Order: sequence, then C-alpha cells, then structure tokens
Amino acid sequence: MLTPGALLELAIDKPAAGGRMIARHEGQVVLVSGAIPGERVLARVERIGGGVAYAAASEVVDPSPDRRAGFADWACGGNVYAHIAYPRQRALKAEVLADALARIGRLVLDLTIEVAPSPEQGYRMRARLHVRNGDVGFFREGTHELCDPAGTGQLLEETCNVIARLGLALRARQLEGVRTVELAENIPATERVLHLEVDRDVDANRLGALFKIGSVTGLTSARTTGARTSRTTVLHGLPFVADALEIGAPGSGHPPIIFRRHAQAFFQANRYLVQRLVARVTTLMPEGRVVDLYAGVGLFALSLAAAGRDGIVAVEGDRLTAEDLRANARPYGQSVRTLRMGVEQYLQGASIEPGTTLIVDPPRTGMSRETVNLLLARHADRIVYVSCDVATLARDTGRLVQSGYRLEHIEAFDLFPNTAHVEALAVLIRG
Repeated sequence: MLTPGALLELAIDKPAAGGRMIARHEGQVVLVSGAIPGERVLARVERIGGGVAYAAASEVVDPSPDRRAGFADWACGGNVYAHIAYPRQRALKAEVLADALARIGRLVLDLTIEVAPSPEQGYRMRARLHVRNGDVGFFREGTHELCDPAGTGQLLEETCNVIARLGLALRARQLEGVRTVELAENIPATERVLHLEVDRDVDANRLGALFKIGSVTGLTSARTTGARTSRTTVLHGLPFVADALEIGAPGSGHPPIIFRRHAQAFFQANRYLVQRLVARVTTLMPEGRVVDLYAGVGLFALSLAAAGRDGIVAVEGDRLTAEDLRANARPYGQSVRTLRMGVEQYLQGASIEPGTTLIVDPPRTGMSRETVNLLLARHADRIVYVSCDVATLARDTGRLVQSGYRLEHIEAFDLFPNTAHVEALAVLIRG
C-alpha cells in the first residue's frame, strides 16, 4: 500500500485534467506533477486521496524530447506545463479535451482538435492578486504562500513593475486592510485599473495616493465583511479600461467596437487571442436571431451587431458587467436588446423563435442542470458554447447530445499558455 513519502519509478502514460500526468503503480493510479507522457521518472508520493495517489517527479530517468528548462517555479500562476515544449502543450490540451468529451460526455470524436496558439509571455490582461504584509502576488499552487507574478511570464514587465510599486506603497503607508487586488488592463496596456478589496475602513485619501503609481489610470475599492461586499467606490480616475476591437477582415468596412469593462467585470484574459476568438464565434453564426446568454460586456453580441446583424438579445446578471454591456451597446440602437437578469430567469419566460442561435459562455462551473433543462425546452436550433473548463463542457455537451443535439464542430484556444487551462468552442445543432 502506498504511503506519503514513498519514492516510485513510474512510466508516464497520458495527461489528466488539471496539469498532472497519469501513471500506474501495481494497479494504483498515480497523478504525477512535473512529468510528460512517455517519460520514466522517479516520483515521490505527496498524499493519497479518493483512491488516487498524488506525486511529484523528483528525477527524470528517461526524459521526453519535449522537456525544456527555464521556469523556476511551476507552481506560481499555475504554470504546470511550463517544462513542456509549447507545441506539445497544445497537443496535450487537445488530448485532455477529447478525453473529457469521451469519458464524461460519452462523445467519441474521429477528428483532431485544433488548439490555436498564443505568445507565451505577457499575454494576460486580468489577474487576481493577494496581499499579505504588504507583499502582492499569486498564491503558489495548493497553498496560501505568495509568489512573485514576475516569475510567471504571464504579465507584461510594466504590469509587474506596477504590482511591485503597489506593494511598496502599501507597506510605506501601513495599509493593512487591503486583502486582494483585481487588475485589469486593455490590450495595448495604455489603461490599467486596480480594484482593492479591503476588510476594514481605510482612509480613502491614503488609498488615493496609490493612484500616483505609474500607468494606473483608475483606482477603486470595496469593503468585504463576511459574505457581504459594499458597492464599489471610485477613488481616482476611471473605474474601467477600454479597447477598440476590429471586426471582420482588414478593409471590411466595419468600424471598430469600443468595449469598456470594469476591473471586476469578466472579459477574456488573453490580449493576443481575444480578437481571434471573437472572429471564430461570429464566423460560426448563421443568419437568424441570436440570444447571447452570459453576455458579459457584450464581446460576442456586439461584434455581431457591428457586422450588421440585428435582432440580438444579450443577457447578463452581474450588476457592474451589465452596466458595461448597456454602455457598449448604445451605438447599436435597436439592433441589440440588453437585459440584466440571470440566465435561468430569462429562459423561464423566453420564447425562442425557430432559426435562433444561442451563445453560451458560462463560468467555470458550466450551466446548471436547471439551465440545461430550460434550454432544452426552448428547442433552439443552434448552440455555440464557449467554455473555460473541459469537464463542465463535456458534461453539458453530453446532456445536450443525449437530448437530441449533434456536436457539429469543436476547436480550442490556448488562452493560458504553460497552464493546464484551455478555452473550447463547440457548436451543437438540434436534430
């Protein structure tokens, strides 16, 4: 029987969701970090749980040709694939996605899933950072220990400098009430907003002094007490950043869309792939009415409106995000109807016309069972599903297929290089 601390020699079989790799020892499944399929490694068991052993590679006996060096702390920022050559990373993510669809959704694919690549450095426009004793950083994987975001390569150098200066300013002013920092910046990084979550009353003037940090165009705060969070207070500047996204091919004649978003609003995090993702979603949309559920700030709905489509409904439940959605939709007049309500609430009263396409881009937890049931009852002809979690995508897609839909298309986008995350885009047709 395996026990924590045991040293095993293992042949690594295939990737598992979450970043570890699957191996077996005397029939026991072992999930190994720091390995690559095809390798033989010495791995030390860290813990046992749910009938599975968790281990970390301590020595590579037979290395993969795809192994590379250069990242000192793979556990910072979730860079669990950083030791793997980038083309192999994308192949592994495609394999993980196909495995989830087969194992969870019971959908066996006879095609190779393409994963669109991204530059590995400086891609991230949004980040949630933690503050401890004036230090600002990410939590190392599985701990509450802070690590330096600069070592992950995910953020621009200028962004890392802002974070470092923020920590210095917090320590100098002894502002101990700041617990987390939400950071949002636009694609060219000319605008950057910091949202501070505090757990006690903090002098707004002292917080406002942080606005002097270079490249920060907006500063907001909100107090959290238990499960309650106060309304956001704007301390300096504007509480949102804005981007102008081109729609269609260069020279298509479509004017750029201006998307503003608060620091707390959801937006795709990869500055290099956001426009490519939008282009693919809009390309996969046939003529007819469109209902954009989980619309966010309007990324997909308004891209369609800018391309000349009308009869679009955009549904968003979060207050701040819905404010952004309404502001972004104003130039498109009656082409887009924005609704601030939950998806389930909308589907309970909605009548979906024949020929309608639904866009769903739910949070990591996927669609609730009630949402799927309501969606099935509305008989939408086409569903374009954007997902940031392979397991919940596979679960929801499996239910839709079992209830009469057909998976027509699937591809993926590597929005978070060097991590185990992958963004999937699936199209389902009814009948």
